[in-house]
Amino acid sequence: MIRWLVGAIGFCIVATHAVAADPIEIGIGYLGQAGLKSTLSLIEQPAENNGIAGARLAIEDNNTTGRFLNQRFALEEVRLKEGEEVAKAATELASRNGFIIADLPADALLKAADALRDRGTVLFNAGSIDERLREQDCRANVIHVAPTRAMLADALAQYLVWKQWKRWLLVVGSHDRDKLYAEALRRAATRFGAKIVQERVFEDTGGARRTDSGVTLIQRQMPLFTQQAPAYDVLVAADESEVFAAYLPYRTWDPRPVAGSAGLVPKSWDPALDQWGAIQMQNRFMKLNSRRMTDLDMQAWTAVRMIGEATSRTNSGDPKAVFDFLKRPDFSVAAFKGQRLTLRDWNLQLRQPILLVDGRMVVSVSPQEGFLHQVSELDTLGFDRPETKCKLR
Repeated sequence: MIRWLVGAIGFCIVATHAVAADPIEIGIGYLGQAGLKSTLSLIEQPAENNGIAGARLAIEDNNTTGRFLNQRFALEEVRLKEGEEVAKAATELASRNGFIIADLPADALLKAADALRDRGTVLFNAGSIDERLREQDCRANVIHVAPTRAMLADALAQYLVWKQWKRWLLVVGSHDRDKLYAEALRRAATRFGAKIVQERVFEDTGGARRTDSGVTLIQRQMPLFTQQAPAYDVLVAADESEVFAAYLPYRTWDPRPVAGSAGLVPKSWDPALDQWGAIQMQNRFMKLNSRRMTDLDMQAWTAVRMIGEATSRTNSGDPKAVFDFLKRPDFSVAAFKGQRLTLRDWNLQLRQPILLVDGRMVVSVSPQEGFLHQVSELDTLGFDRPETKCKLR
């Protein structure tokens, strides 16, 4: 009896020590740029914590599960001021964190990725939609959570073709980003059987549109700009620079719907989404931040949750083990979008449905019914494996 008691006490001591062991610490950095970009709409001005707020919510979610697995997640934010070296900032952040969520322009992201190539740090691109990051300039240490322009354009094109709105009047802004979006829209039109009946360029002359006479000038300008067009079903605008597209709905010469950068807009997330448990997510975010959840917030949340899912499944905070698991065909992450999301192994882009929204409601979700694929219908959005130029390095 005494021998049994001694053994039982010894087992309890060992078990207590095991439970009391220090948790595995998983550090996640968030690297973005300081300053805010003003938008045309006063009610859509970005918040100071845009993006990072989503990451913080995901850290809470990860730690809820982590308490049972003896894992603890921490988030460190760094904002680059104008003129600061992104490679240096990324290296310093990586010295304390095995993973970095990046909201950076394409060139800055590439500098960060190249600086961290030999450190084993995994970057998650949460902000840039540039195609070249997944194609000719792809990097083997960068996972892309943000969708690409091609994915957004394909999602829109599928719906317009499903609606039989196949004749497009394409209006393109004069800035480089506008032209890249227009290129994606042209590709989508060709891919899904739409026809661009005419293209027009809206030159940015830098006028002050918030003057007292601004509304009157816009009301006169937009009908004139869109008149005498060939017969078309929908006006598709490529205006990532936010110069003119928001002024097009209800002001075109012909009574036609507007899509693309205004009107019906393809997005990875929208505050109007209320399906697949999204209301619970939206309410939690609103309670913490007193604002609605943006697509950048959701992309950052998804990146952090991917890390959390992989660490729980591998029971490891080692970046290499986590990265290897994320690339496995059996990896998936739930993100309140109707199906589990997975990675494309040829360019490390996250497969995901795309919402089509009008500013108040989710009109539809792509891929649309009838657009089939031999592997995943999500691969009808963006560049498929046979089309890719990516050689991961």
